[in-house]
Amino acid sequence: MGQEAHHHHALPTSAAAADAAGASPAAAASRLFTAGLVAAWYASNIGVLLLNKYLLSVYGFRYPVFLTACHMSACALLSSLAHAYAGAAPARRRSRGQLARVAVLGAVFCASVVAGNVSLRYLPVSFNQAVGATTPFFTAILAYAVAALREACATYAALIPVVAGVVIATGGEPSFHLFGFIMCVGATAGRALKTVLQGILLSSEEEKMNSMDLLRYMAPVAVILLVPATLIMEREAFGVVVTLAREDPNFIWILLCNSSMAYFVNLTNFLVTKHTSPLTLQVLGNAKGAVAVVVSILIFRNPVTFMGMLGYGITVAGVVLYGEAKKRSK
Repeated sequence: MGQEAHHHHALPTSAAAADAAGASPAAAASRLFTAGLVAAWYASNIGVLLLNKYLLSVYGFRYPVFLTACHMSACALLSSLAHAYAGAAPARRRSRGQLARVAVLGAVFCASVVAGNVSLRYLPVSFNQAVGATTPFFTAILAYAVAALREACATYAALIPVVAGVVIATGGEPSFHLFGFIMCVGATAGRALKTVLQGILLSSEEEKMNSMDLLRYMAPVAVILLVPATLIMEREAFGVVVTLAREDPNFIWILLCNSSMAYFVNLTNFLVTKHTSPLTLQVLGNAKGAVAVVVSILIFRNPVTFMGMLGYGITVAGVVLYGEAKKRSK
């Protein structure tokens, strides 16, 4: 935090000290606000991850599709409420073409979240995060496959450790589960595909939407897809919820808390993106994964190996390199 103090050698000490505290109360307040946002982003993100893991694995509520349906319903409800409450300008008429494109995004988004939650049922959070860190690899591949967007060679080279790290982590993961792993990779590829499609489908100026607007349109699409999916795949989930709620009154609170937190993950993600630079976001995102891994290991006590952690470290290093390479090639 002290880097501001170095530029003002000529000032008298007291003024320099005041200056070091932030140019003005406003600057200090804004810095505090950003720090608070990041803290809220970390807390909601890691909180949802750990609560999902707790419900799906430890608590024994084995219904990832139903859980995702709860999350999406909360997102749909809360984002409509927020929109109404913010008294935002009446929404522009969205063309049917655009709504169709958003529906496609909603479907991809929905599938990736479901796959991620399914994978949590079978894999420890630490390994889930290691695989999740490979998102840039899938983004680069899909950007090339879908949109023929090419990166510089150095950028692709940086992706080698990203993948190599996960390969090592996979070999070293004591709780490896193939189906869970496939789902986790699918979830990661789905997230990347959503990013790429978002860039293409909503690229023209009049169609640009911020991520909260997008969520407001995508969440209902996801709910429409997930309710029938739950009825088909996890029909007994509703009955189990009722039973669990009778046995353990806290269960409903856990579910509600988990679902509303899912909305706050998106909200804080949006606000952090808005108030920081893309690079800061990249760094914070990598650190967030690492924090999630440490916290989850402390809480769930899943066995970890040196190989697993080494692989995760290599992947994160690769992601950092990739960010650097991308910045240089611009």
